[in-house]
Amino acid sequence: MRSMPKTLNVSSQSVLLTSSGVVAYLSLTHMVSDAITHIFSALLPTLQYRFGLTEAMLALLVATLAFSSSVTQPIFGALADRFGHVRVGALGVILNATLLSLIGIVPTLYLLFGLLLIGGLGSAALHPAGASLARAAGGTKAEYAVSLFSAGGTLGIALGPVIVLILVANFELSFTPWLMLPAVALGLLMFFVILPQDQEASKFSNSEARIFDFQLLTGPIGLLALAGILSGVAFVTFTSAIPLWLVQTHGLKYDDPLIGWTLAVFTLSAALGGVGAGLLSRRVNQRHLVTGSLLLALFPLFALFAQEPGTLLFFLMVVLAGGLVHASLPLMIVSAQDLAPRAAATASGMLMGFAGGMAGILYIGIGYLQQLIGLAPAIRLSYLTLIPAAILAFYVLTKFDTSVDPAKQAPIVALSCLCSPSLSANISTCPCRAKNAKQNF
Repeated sequence: MRSMPKTLNVSSQSVLLTSSGVVAYLSLTHMVSDAITHIFSALLPTLQYRFGLTEAMLALLVATLAFSSSVTQPIFGALADRFGHVRVGALGVILNATLLSLIGIVPTLYLLFGLLLIGGLGSAALHPAGASLARAAGGTKAEYAVSLFSAGGTLGIALGPVIVLILVANFELSFTPWLMLPAVALGLLMFFVILPQDQEASKFSNSEARIFDFQLLTGPIGLLALAGILSGVAFVTFTSAIPLWLVQTHGLKYDDPLIGWTLAVFTLSAALGGVGAGLLSRRVNQRHLVTGSLLLALFPLFALFAQEPGTLLFFLMVVLAGGLVHASLPLMIVSAQDLAPRAAATASGMLMGFAGGMAGILYIGIGYLQQLIGLAPAIRLSYLTLIPAAILAFYVLTKFDTSVDPAKQAPIVALSCLCSPSLSANISTCPCRAKNAKQNF
C-alpha cells in the first residue's frame, strides 16, 4: 500500500505544508470552531437568568442552533463543491467564530436568535468543506485523515464548555468576544493553505450546475445518511438522557461533577474511536468494521445500567460505548465521498451534519417515549436503532464496495479522472496525473 504523500505543492501565496501538517491544521481548525459553537450549551443557565427564559424557550434556542449548524450542512457542501472548499470553509470559520463569540454580551433575545441562526450557518459551512480537504490531504490514507478531522471537532465539543466556564469564572461574560481571535486567525490562514484539489476544482466548476442534487437522497448516500441518523439517535440519547438517569435513578445532584465527567469521557472516547477505526480500516474490511462497531456498541451501552456510577467498570463501559458508537462515522463519510466524487463536500455534509441534526430532531420522540414508559426503558429502546443502522451500512458497503485497492481499478479510476476534476486533482489515486506526481509532491 502506498504511503501518504510527503508534501503538498500549494500556490505561490501559500505556505508549504506536509500532507500530515494540512490534516493537523484542519483538525485544529475544526476543534476551535466546534469549541466556540458549543460554548452556548454551557451558557444556557446564564442566558435563562439574564432573559428570564422558560425551558420551552431554551429548547427553541437549542433547536435554532442545531438546525442552522447541522441540518443545513449538505447545502453548504454543495456550495463548496461548486465555488471551492477553501473559500467556503474559511468564510464559515470566520463567520461562526465572530458571531457566536458574542453570545456572552448580546443585549436582547432577538439578537441572540439572530446570532445563533447566522453563526450556526458558519459552522455548517466548515464541516463538509473541511472533511473534503482532509480527505484530499490524506491521499491513500483518506479514512485516517477524515477520522482525525472528525476527532478534532469531537474534542472541541468536549473542551468548549469547560474552557468558557473557566474563563467566565475568572473574567466574566464580557471576555467571550476574545474567543473569536484564534478561530478568525485560523480561518484567514486557510486561504493560504490551498490544496491542489481546490485549485483544480475551481478551474472546472460549472456555474450552471444545480446547487444540490436531490438524487443523493434517494441513492446509496441517502441510505448511508439514514444509517448515520439511526446511529446518531443512540449518541444523542446517551448525552441527553444518561445525565437524567444518573440523577433520577442514582440520586446524583444536578450539578454533580460525575455527570460532567461521564459526558466528557464518552465524548473523548468517541473521538478516539473514530481515529482508531481510521487506522484499522487499512487492515480490516470497511463494511465489517462499520457493522461490527455499531453492533458491538450495544453491549457496553446496556451493561452500563448494571454498573455503579463512578466505578472503574462504569467508566470502562462509557469508554467502550463512546468509541464504538462513533467509530463508524468517519468511515461512512469517506465511503459517501467515494460514491459521489464530484460532490464530495455535499456527501460529507449529509453524513456529518444532516445526520446528526436529524438525530437530534428524532430525540424529541425519545423524550416523549420517556414520559410514556419510563426513562430507562426508553433509553434501551433508542439504543436498538443501532441494529437497523448496521444493516443499512452493511447493505450499502457490500453492494457499492468503495474499499477496493485503487491500483486494481486503474481503468475505472482513469475514466473517473477525465470526468471529475476534483478526483483527478488527487494524484495519489489518479493514474492519469501520476506522471506529474514528482512535480507536485
